[in-house]
Amino acid sequence: MNNASQETMYEVAAEETVNSVLNGYNGTIMAYGQTGAGKTFTITGGTANYQERGLSPRCLAHVFREIGSRPEHAFVVRVSYLEVYNEKMYDLLATAEGAPEGAGTGTLSISEENGTVHVKGLTQMICATEEEALSYLFEGETNRAIAAHQLNRNSTRSHCVFTVYVESRSRVESTEKVTRGKLNLVDLAGSERIKKTGSDGVILQEAMYINKSLTFLEQVVLALADRSRDHIPYRQSVLTNVLKDSLGGNSKTLMCANIWGQAEHLEETI
Repeated sequence: MNNASQETMYEVAAEETVNSVLNGYNGTIMAYGQTGAGKTFTITGGTANYQERGLSPRCLAHVFREIGSRPEHAFVVRVSYLEVYNEKMYDLLATAEGAPEGAGTGTLSISEENGTVHVKGLTQMICATEEEALSYLFEGETNRAIAAHQLNRNSTRSHCVFTVYVESRSRVESTEKVTRGKLNLVDLAGSERIKKTGSDGVILQEAMYINKSLTFLEQVVLALADRSRDHIPYRQSVLTNVLKDSLGGNSKTLMCANIWGQAEHLEETI
């Protein structure tokens, strides 16, 4: 679909995944591609007008709209925003109003319990309304690591994972059963050819970490697709380890391939 609107993009790419999360699945939607190809526009959207908002704000609107239409269930919604920069994890909501005292000062670490992955020390903010959730999304956006190079003036130098956690229980039935699902919206850092970006120093080091972790992500996806593989190499990188329970198992995963449609970028596109 050439020149598809952000709304069409959401309906085709994300709507089904969000509905699954409300019914207890884990979901991951990631934007993948060369630096400057439009990943952040896909996930977060543009600031020029309301119609340009991306998948993240549209997902939040969908979640709270669905909650409003299910009065027979009690819901709790939390959000977190994690940045993976040079293979280290940072809490992008540590500065948010209402965040626990000392948030973001400790070292974040990954743990796994009963097949569920947790990032210890990561701030999870309870959201009663769509507006509250959006304010945390935008708070995290302002804390991201960006830099300029020849291909992109505002190149994101890290992978960012905005996660929406949804818990629900019936108000009608007496059962204590709680349904839990989580949605990861992942704005991956762009893969880049060093020659094209003219990177050196710190930006060159960032590019090496980015390209390495994207290679590990590719290896995990290939391993998951191969039914004969017993071992999936999640632990090779922080990103794949964090997304372990949302890439394999009881999950739905979608990748948006962002393409820079010019002849000089054909190699990266392929």
